[in-house]
This record gives sequence, structure tokens and C-alpha cells, in this order.
Amino acid sequence: MHEPQAGALAAVAALDEPTRRRLYSYVVRQPVPVSRDDAAAALSLPRATVAFHLDRLVDEQLLAVGHERRTGRSGPGAGRPAKLYRRSDRQVSVSLPERQYELAGQLLATAVEEADETGDPAREILTRRARERGAELASGAPDILGTLEEHGFEPRVDGDQVLLGNCPFHQLARTHQRLVCEMNLGLVEGMLDGVGERGLRARLEPGPGLCCVRLGPA
Repeated sequence: MHEPQAGALAAVAALDEPTRRRLYSYVVRQPVPVSRDDAAAALSLPRATVAFHLDRLVDEQLLAVGHERRTGRSGPGAGRPAKLYRRSDRQVSVSLPERQYELAGQLLATAVEEADETGDPAREILTRRARERGAELASGAPDILGTLEEHGFEPRVDGDQVLLGNCPFHQLARTHQRLVCEMNLGLVEGMLDGVGERGLRARLEPGPGLCCVRLGPA
């Protein structure tokens, strides 16, 4: 699932602090969740410092936290459960300009699997699946420009046209231009459907420094 670039940048920025980065590296390399005391002892840091940075990493969803009594006892007198930290399920990827290779991989894999099952042409399936995915991504969005911006296309209005300044699949398009451009077109067409935009139509029109898709009057 696409994560807004701003959120990913904030998560990466959280690791720019050296102590926080050391703590993150320590936690994710342990075979079991670790406590604040574990981390403080391992890195020779004050417990309060460790607690602050670990909780900041939880706030950024880079670590997940649970609670467990390590004394083996339960009930009254067993003490408070310890906070235990582990790597979260979140994946963070940042690229400038923004790229969406995970999305391309999902669409291509889905098209190949369906073609293998049905015998239908994979290229036609890919375009259809891209259109369906574009509609899902844009569902409930207020306008097409905001949707395109959110997903890395860098739209800009030029008269009655909307040019796309960035191709989220740039490297793939360099070696598989026709396939990727058709997928891109289906994705943008789906976004137009998803936001209910009837005044614009997407078409293939590659240009220097631009995405192969542009939008013009329907």
C-alpha cells in the first residue's frame, strides 16, 4: 500500500539522531523483544534516555511495543509488566523523485498470474488491473490533481492540459517503455474514474522530461 512520502520522510528523519539509530539497530537485531533495561545495559546509556528514544521510534511506527512480566509470577505482588520493543511491520522507502516500484511489481505479478490461469493476454490484463487499482487509490479523493500529486506524478497545469512531471516507474519505463506506459495510462484512467472526473481524458503522449501520460479535455 502506498505510503505518503511525507510520512516516510518523517520516519527516516527520526533515525538521523545517532542515539536513536543505535537503539533501533540494537532492537531489530535481537531474536526476542527487548526491554528498556536490556537496551540501556547493552548500549551503556541512561534508562531515561533509552525510554525517550524508544518511544519516539514507536511514535513513528518503526518499533512495536508489548507488555510482559519477566519475573514469571502473576497476580498481586508480581510487579508491573515490562515494556518490550521489537521491529514493527512497517516498511519505509523514500526516493526522490518519488517512485512506485512496489505498485508496479504488484500489478505485473497479478497480471502474470491471471494470464497463467485464464490464458488471456497478460498485457490486456495488466491494463485492466492498473485501471482498477487507480480507481481504488482515488476513491473518495476530492480531485484528480491532489490524487496525482499524492502518488508521485507531480502534475502541473498547462493551459487546458495537465502535464505529469514525474514517472513513478521511471527505471522500468526506460527498458520496457510500451508495457509500462500502457500500465501507467490504465492507472491514470482509473484515477480519473475514481474521483469522478469527467472533464479530462488521459492519453499517451510522451515528451522530454515528462511522464508518458498527459491529461486533456475529454
